[in-house]
Amino acid sequence: MTSPFDSLGDTSTLTGVVLGAVVATAGSFAASWYERRLFRREREADAALVFAELLNTLCLHIQVLRAAHSRGDPFGPITIRMTRAVRREVEIYDRNRERLFVVRDSALRPQASALMARLTFAIERVLDSTDSLAAQPSPDERADLESGRALAFEFLVECADELPAMAQRFAALAGTRLTGLDLEAIGFGAPGEAADS
Repeated sequence: MTSPFDSLGDTSTLTGVVLGAVVATAGSFAASWYERRLFRREREADAALVFAELLNTLCLHIQVLRAAHSRGDPFGPITIRMTRAVRREVEIYDRNRERLFVVRDSALRPQASALMARLTFAIERVLDSTDSLAAQPSPDERADLESGRALAFEFLVECADELPAMAQRFAALAGTRLTGLDLEAIGFGAPGEAADS
């Protein structure tokens, strides 16, 4: 004959098993949610660091380009080479653009894309005008090309002024600090300054 205490023991065992399963399932969901959230934050910080460094390096290249433009022939061979170097930096951004979608800041993403598109337009206009001028155009065409190239360079410099603040915004998302952009400190001072020091 079964005792009423036996069924009470079975019920408490069953309740313990069910309760344990519920706690284990909830713990598993919580761990998975936390792990996904942590992974997403790590991916965002990694992507933000890449863009912060890319934009910071682009700032540096454009500073060197400005320095080359301000000495001698404004659109001489060194300026054009530096413009091509700036374009290569923009191409690195283009190759990493898919990572931009990991960044959750919905205002920063389109601002970065729009700025890089404007920079690309200006760079291409400077280089295309230079190539067209090398083909010995007529005097009227030459004047138009030179004017267009000068305007494109001004636009490039104007757009570049937005880069440091944007690089800092990406750096803040990555939880890092960017180094300053002192040309003299990295060896891009005026030619006579290095010899004097």
